[in-house]
Amino acid sequence: MKPTVTILVVPREQFSKTARSLESVYANTGVPFSLVYVDGNSPAHVRRYLERQANERGFLLLREDRYLAANEARNIGLPHCTGEYVCFLDNDVEVTPGWLESLLACAQETGAAVVGPLYYLGDPRDRIIHTAGAEMSFTEAGGKRALRERHRFGNRHAGEADGKLARERIDLVEFHCLLARRDVVQEVGLDPGLASFLDHNDFCLAVKDAGYDIYIEPAAIVSHLTPPPIALSDVPYFFRRWSNAWIDASVGHFARKHRLPLDDDGLRSHYRFRDSHRLRLIANIRKMLERTLGWRACAVLDRFVNRFLCDRVIEKIVAEDAYRQAGGTSTRTPGTTPV
Repeated sequence: MKPTVTILVVPREQFSKTARSLESVYANTGVPFSLVYVDGNSPAHVRRYLERQANERGFLLLREDRYLAANEARNIGLPHCTGEYVCFLDNDVEVTPGWLESLLACAQETGAAVVGPLYYLGDPRDRIIHTAGAEMSFTEAGGKRALRERHRFGNRHAGEADGKLARERIDLVEFHCLLARRDVVQEVGLDPGLASFLDHNDFCLAVKDAGYDIYIEPAAIVSHLTPPPIALSDVPYFFRRWSNAWIDASVGHFARKHRLPLDDDGLRSHYRFRDSHRLRLIANIRKMLERTLGWRACAVLDRFVNRFLCDRVIEKIVAEDAYRQAGGTSTRTPGTTPV
């Protein structure tokens, strides 16, 4: 039977979770699917792993020898997707049994154009909720437009949400994993100007503006495998994703598109998330320092990492690397199709 859904996997911020994520898809998906995998400059050992898997499992592997922003990667993969639905999946997400079946059932039974799962954070056995979808809207006060975004049950144990979550309409789901009707994606598009942030916000706003419904389906569960740990070979891409160059461009583009001031707190919150997320790379060092020297020492370390190491040293490296990669070309290797 021809699959009704294509799973489209793209890079998010790391490559070391590639095997765990991909193997969870094949182990925990009980309905037929096609798979398109976009690989943006993964390390050599990951590239070889993906080539073997593409040959053995028969999925389409597209590789670019440069780091890709997520919407850029999605737009590379979309023309190769078939079927009524496309399921976007980040390359560092672990899925659980029945995830895709539940997303499809929700879409087919409700007529929803987009469906998101319940998102966990880290090992799914820990059952820590990343988000159960979010409410999102624009407000006007004193002639000033603002973005309001309220995530549900963030960083709380799933036990606290038992009996409180149900299949329902929602404003915002995330590209960690979301199922969408392929014709709707083609209609509203994926904005390549959003390199680092706000891609799911922009997409969900466009879907709702076009008159379509978005649902959350808590029976489907996936988990974003955040650092730590992270491989040393992941660090260049991780800092590219969370660099000032990418986030400034993304926030500025979103603000202009949706008529928001750059000092909007809904936008500034993404910078605060970026700063805290960067610190995941030194999580163990921070814990040790806090135990021995207290929280003030941690605060000094945090400022050093974000304001000096990342904003100055890493930003310069990112800029130089981007310049070198600007001349990168697509390649064809066994089991792959050139972009």
